[in-house]
Amino acid sequence: MSARINLSMAALAAILLSAGAAVDGRSTLAAYLVAWVALSAIPIGSLGVLMVSYLVRRDWTETLHPVLMAATATMPLAGVLFIPVLVFLGSLYPAASDTVSLPTFKAIYLAPWFFAARTVFYFVAWTILGWRLRVAWPDRARMVRVASVGLIVYALLVSLAGVDWLESLQPDFHSSIYGLLYLSFVLTAGVAFAIGAGLQLGRRLVGISGYSGLLLSTILLWGYLHAMQYIVIWSANIPGEVVWYLKRSVDGWQYVLVVLAVGQFIFPFFALLNIRVRRSRRWLSGLCALTLAMRLVEAAVLMMPAMSRLAAVPAVLALIPALTLVGALLLLAFEITNAWHDRLLNPARRGLRAAAPRSAG
Repeated sequence: MSARINLSMAALAAILLSAGAAVDGRSTLAAYLVAWVALSAIPIGSLGVLMVSYLVRRDWTETLHPVLMAATATMPLAGVLFIPVLVFLGSLYPAASDTVSLPTFKAIYLAPWFFAARTVFYFVAWTILGWRLRVAWPDRARMVRVASVGLIVYALLVSLAGVDWLESLQPDFHSSIYGLLYLSFVLTAGVAFAIGAGLQLGRRLVGISGYSGLLLSTILLWGYLHAMQYIVIWSANIPGEVVWYLKRSVDGWQYVLVVLAVGQFIFPFFALLNIRVRRSRRWLSGLCALTLAMRLVEAAVLMMPAMSRLAAVPAVLALIPALTLVGALLLLAFEITNAWHDRLLNPARRGLRAAAPRSAG
């Protein structure tokens, strides 16, 4: 029944998006891209968190392992869902339709065929890496080898993907820290989803304050990187870079920025300083849900001001079916892979617990 509901919702959302595309194709595609970036961050971020869990063996790493593995397994579907953007690349990305005004390197690097080839490579590499991580379980030595090399490759590819999918919407802007911003974007989504799904699925999460600390540390990393970029760009006072912030300080985006700052940093930070909040499953579930919701807000802030000639009302309305389509399909894939991995990994998990006891926390 759950599968039927997800498929029905996805089909209805696809029909609504098709109708929206007939009215305003560019705004509808922009909304779809924002929704895809926000939701695809979950499998991409889960892959990074999974590799960290292979290197840092604690109780939380084993408890969240099935959730992380199942979320990572949806990676191929996330890649397939990016195909509509690749088909209509020139509608959103300036470099795909006009390379004359760009420097030679950017014109070649951001050429549509090269952009599409890199995107395919990213998802193939991440999918293979996820498969290698699954095969390595529960061999401790093999897990460490795969995760150690994989994290290096992962960090590099995620940084490049952030530059391709987000920063290149404004090809005249460049920030050396932008790749790390996207890396923190996906890791935050991965941690929040893994903890939230673990709580909702009834996983035996012992020591809730430890999971709260994990979420808080990820939020602090996110806030630190954004603050660093702001300070560096504003202090350098380079017009081409300052304009990036100016575009997000007008036309109502200044209020969206306030929502992002409060919802992603100020409120969770001060809430998680309270010991009662840190030990509450309900509070932790709520903060994980808030963090995932802020991924959509952040994706909109990072991307939509860079897209000129967008109609606000059609874009906002299209966000609902876009989120429904991408979310329903990814959720269905997660439910299927989670059930499969749970059955497959239970015997191996018992063997790892007996062979390699860990410290608590």
